[in-house]
Amino acid sequence: MSAQSRHPIPLLTPQLPERALLQPYLDRIDASRHYSNFGPLNQALEERLTAFFAPHSAAGVQVVTTSSATTGLELALASLELPPGSRVLVPALTFVATLTAVLRAGLVPVVCDIDPENWLLTPEIAEAAITSTGALAALPVAAFGQPVDTLAWSQFQQRHGVKVVVDAAGAFGSQWVAASDIAVVFSMHATKTLAAGEGGLVVGGDSAQLASIRQMSNFGINLDPAAQLPVGMLTRVGSNAKLSEYHAAVAHASLDGWQAQAAQRREIYADYRQTLQSRCGDKLQWQAGETLAAPTLFCVRLPDAERRERLEQQAGSLGVSTRRWYQPLLHQHGAAVQPLVVLATPNAEKVAAGLIGLPFSCFINHTQIKYIADIVYSAVTNISNTHY
Repeated sequence: MSAQSRHPIPLLTPQLPERALLQPYLDRIDASRHYSNFGPLNQALEERLTAFFAPHSAAGVQVVTTSSATTGLELALASLELPPGSRVLVPALTFVATLTAVLRAGLVPVVCDIDPENWLLTPEIAEAAITSTGALAALPVAAFGQPVDTLAWSQFQQRHGVKVVVDAAGAFGSQWVAASDIAVVFSMHATKTLAAGEGGLVVGGDSAQLASIRQMSNFGINLDPAAQLPVGMLTRVGSNAKLSEYHAAVAHASLDGWQAQAAQRREIYADYRQTLQSRCGDKLQWQAGETLAAPTLFCVRLPDAERRERLEQQAGSLGVSTRRWYQPLLHQHGAAVQPLVVLATPNAEKVAAGLIGLPFSCFINHTQIKYIADIVYSAVTNISNTHY
C-alpha cells in the first residue's frame, strides 16, 4: 500500500442493517402502534432467539431481552438474591461493565487471575478463589468472544453452591447455553454481530429466574393477573431496562442476515490471522480456544510491552488505529471504583502487557491486512519496512 493510496484504517466499523431491510419491521410498528413495554416485535424476537439457542441446550432455554447487556448483567445478578455486599468473582481481563454491574447490584467484585492460554476465568481458578474469599457468586466472561464452558461452570455451581452468571457480551453465535441452571448475557450493541444499535438478551433455563429478570426490567412491577398481588404493584426494586420496538426491529433485520455476516467475519479473520502468522511466525501469541462463529475483535499478544508500544507508535503515525482492549485491568482503575477485593493476577498482568487490538470489521480488505501485518512485523522485529 503506497503512501499515495493510504487512508486511515479505523479500529471498528459497525455493520447494521440498511434501511430497506428495516422497512418491513418498521411497517409492523406503525401498524401495531406499540413502541415499547414488551411489544409484539420484541416478543417475536425473543421467540426467534429461543429457537436459535434451543438446539444447543438439552433442557431447553428461554430468552429475555433488555435495553443493554449491562442492564442484563445487573438484573441477572439481582435475580440471584444474594445478601447485600456478597462477593462475586470476576476476571481481571474484561470490559469495565462486568465490574460496574457487580457494584450496581450492591455486591463486591473479587478480581481474579485468568488462564494464561485462553485468557478466561476458569472453574479451576475460581475453586481456589472461593476458598480464600468466601465469594457467593462468579461472573466468568467470554473474553474476546471465546466461549466459556457452561457445563463445567454448572458443575462448579452445584459442587460449591456458588451462583454463576456468564458475561458473553461479544460471543453471540459462539457461546451456547448448554447448562440449564446458568443465565448467560449477550450484547446487541452496534459493534456486535447481532446488532440492534443498543440492546441485550439474557438466555437461561430457569424459568423463575428469567421471569424475575423480565419483571425487574419493567421497574419490578407485577403484570401477572394470576399472581397473589394486584397488577401494577411494585414487587421488588427494578429498573427501566426494556428493549424498545425500534431496537427490536433492528435486531430482527440483523438476525435475518446474521449467518451471511458471520461467514464473512470468519473468512476475514482467518485471512488476517494467516497473514500475520506467515509474516511474524512465533513472535505472536493467540488466545487459545475454539474458532469463533462470528468474530468482532482481532486481538494478539506481542512478546512484551516495549514492542507493543513500538507498534502503537508506528501504527498511529500511519493512521492505523489500535486499542489496548480491556486495559487498565479491572483492579488498576481509579480509587473511586470501590469496594473491591483483589487477588494475585500474574497471568492477567503478563498477558495484558503485550495485548493489542488491531483493526477488524467486515469492511477491511486483504491489502489493508497485509499493510497492517508489515507494521506488526516491523514492530516485533525492530526492522524498518519500506513497504509503508
